[in-house]
Amino acid sequence: MLSVQLLRNSLLFLTIAFFAGSAEAQLSVGGYQGLSVSVSPSGTFSVSLPASGGNWSGSTGSKISNSHIVSGTNGLGAYQQIAFNYSAGASLRSASISVYQNRPLVLFAVTYNNNSANATPFPLFSSYPAGLFHLTYSGEFAGPTFAGFAGDSPFVYFDGSANTVIVSPASDFMLASTTIGGSNQIQSGIVSDIATLPAGMTHQTAFVYGQGISATIATLGKVLTDLSGRQRAASDADILLKSVSYWTDNTATYYYNAGSNSYTGTLEAVKAEFDSIGISLGSMQLDSWWYPKGPDDAWSSHGGIWTYTAAPAIFQPDLATFQTKLGVPLITHARWIDANSPYRTQYAMSGNVAIDPQYWKDIAGYLANSGVAVYEQDWLGADAYAATNLSDPYAFLGNMSTSMTQNGIDMQYCMADPKHFLQGSTYSNLTSIRTSGDGFNSTRWSDFVYASQLAAAVGAWPYSDVLMSSDINSLLLATLSAGPIGLGDPLGSISQANLLNAVRADGVIVKPDVPAMPADSVYVNDAEGTDVPMVAWTYSNFGALQADYLFAFVRGTNNQFTVQPSSYGITGAAYLYDYMNQSGQLISAGASVTMNLTANTGYYVLVAVGKTGIAFLGDSGQFVTLGKKRIPTLADTGRVDVTVAYAANEAVRTLFGYSPSPVNATALAGSAEAAVWDSNSQLFTVKVHPAKDGTAHLRITQSLGAIDTGSSGACRIRCGGQPGSPPSE
Repeated sequence: MLSVQLLRNSLLFLTIAFFAGSAEAQLSVGGYQGLSVSVSPSGTFSVSLPASGGNWSGSTGSKISNSHIVSGTNGLGAYQQIAFNYSAGASLRSASISVYQNRPLVLFAVTYNNNSANATPFPLFSSYPAGLFHLTYSGEFAGPTFAGFAGDSPFVYFDGSANTVIVSPASDFMLASTTIGGSNQIQSGIVSDIATLPAGMTHQTAFVYGQGISATIATLGKVLTDLSGRQRAASDADILLKSVSYWTDNTATYYYNAGSNSYTGTLEAVKAEFDSIGISLGSMQLDSWWYPKGPDDAWSSHGGIWTYTAAPAIFQPDLATFQTKLGVPLITHARWIDANSPYRTQYAMSGNVAIDPQYWKDIAGYLANSGVAVYEQDWLGADAYAATNLSDPYAFLGNMSTSMTQNGIDMQYCMADPKHFLQGSTYSNLTSIRTSGDGFNSTRWSDFVYASQLAAAVGAWPYSDVLMSSDINSLLLATLSAGPIGLGDPLGSISQANLLNAVRADGVIVKPDVPAMPADSVYVNDAEGTDVPMVAWTYSNFGALQADYLFAFVRGTNNQFTVQPSSYGITGAAYLYDYMNQSGQLISAGASVTMNLTANTGYYVLVAVGKTGIAFLGDSGQFVTLGKKRIPTLADTGRVDVTVAYAANEAVRTLFGYSPSPVNATALAGSAEAAVWDSNSQLFTVKVHPAKDGTAHLRITQSLGAIDTGSSGACRIRCGGQPGSPPSE
């Protein structure tokens, strides 16, 4: 028989062995939609997605210690976390893999516990599903690539059914690097320019998954802005986003060109032209000509900033006086700082930019006192850069944002690389990002739609760049981007008719809810190298009702594309309206139609048939027929209730829709003329006038009343009362 002491020793040994083995046993946690993550004592880890996502696995490269599970809640929600320690050579590290319960996210983090060589990053994925397509964003304006791997971009992986996984930096964006190593290993770490990572530094990587490519990119963006606490700007957050603007940048008429007048006289004449055509101008952009540049301290030079103040040869006595006379806020452009600028000795510099907080305080104060609403930092992917170290890129962009915020000035990035987009997820006053090369036209459209998705994801609105109002298709796509609209027409040539499709008479842009993005089928076909038209898709959502806007354009020889309403969430019958040809067709539940883009472009509004049997299309005079700056509210509960918003000098708007029979239209606020229904097209129109508060409220039902039949099959409906009378219940 064992002695009591021996028995105690044996039990103690077993207890120690149990807890030691338990601490380093394989640990597993579960997450959103059936995801599970496990970590083994050897340092291997696995992320197992629901059946469509497959298994993603990798390794720390060494055994782990002190592994344990932690539960908690942070700004991203409730999570379970597997935490552990490991070493990579002389580098001592603490790492964690957090699985979130209410969002499709796995967050990887590694903290360097001593000064460490920048090697063997974490996480490293060595195994993942074969045959996936991928997309990354590359270079200035973040254009798409389906072949290469841009190191400062999220890596977007997807299959032919649009099941999507994204591996992206979630911190240190200006220095983060995601790369493809040997055997196609995916590595997420810090750029190799940084040789040593300091003790206490933590780097995070987001692993986001979902069904739908655009939807998953949007999910990633929401993760990044939630991590930083960034406030996502509304689409009318500043005057640039809210109203039409006039631009003087490259390819615009008055880029380094004063016209036949003085520069200030020409721009004042532009403002007067907007007034003369009855459209209010919201703001005016002054490009790099407005300040003196090197090497000769002249406005006409094309070098870097000499001093960031109004060029005396153009603005007398100063910029503030010009802005006051012009009567609209300004948007001011900025380059890098010239090598011989006096700023080089006045402020702390890094590379070609200022990192000194005082510089940014001085600049922002000057702009605020001069009537500037938006500061545009250009050349970010070229000459406007700081030294590559752990502090200066953040001092440059961070001090810029802080000082502009303190002075009530919003920002726009131009020529930004993907890393600037991602860093923008931390700045609430970065309201727009240029996502097109200079001069917006059909050669820019495809890349613009792709890059717009990334800008929108990080909480900024895409800007198309300057366009001419005569280019109606570019004007249309800029409107569908839900970002700024900037014109650059010569004096005397602004197209009032075209522009009023995009804006109200007060200059307010009538937008969709979100920027136009590629349909998921386009991502897949482009990754496969299949020639298909681009279908840029966006919407206006009213809860139970949604209008979808589809702008399609040919990019090769194939001019056909298919519209399947179920792909846009419409399960019942739908109506597809061809905006440019002013015709439409009914699509039965579960069916689809194939469209031929005979003019290489096409624009369509897709709406569900509501409980009334009516497919309400909105305002016939706007590109975005149900944009909320024109149609604030809409419901179909067996009768269509719609409100209409007017600019101060607008007297009438024409609403329209599909109905299989004539309709009654009764104004509850404002007044409505008799509805007109065409028996051939089955489209109705009704002219509506505002009440004194600048709004109207209309109720529409299918008519059982008398019909006056006019020529060409048109019917004028007598609504059982005078226009504006209350409805009978």
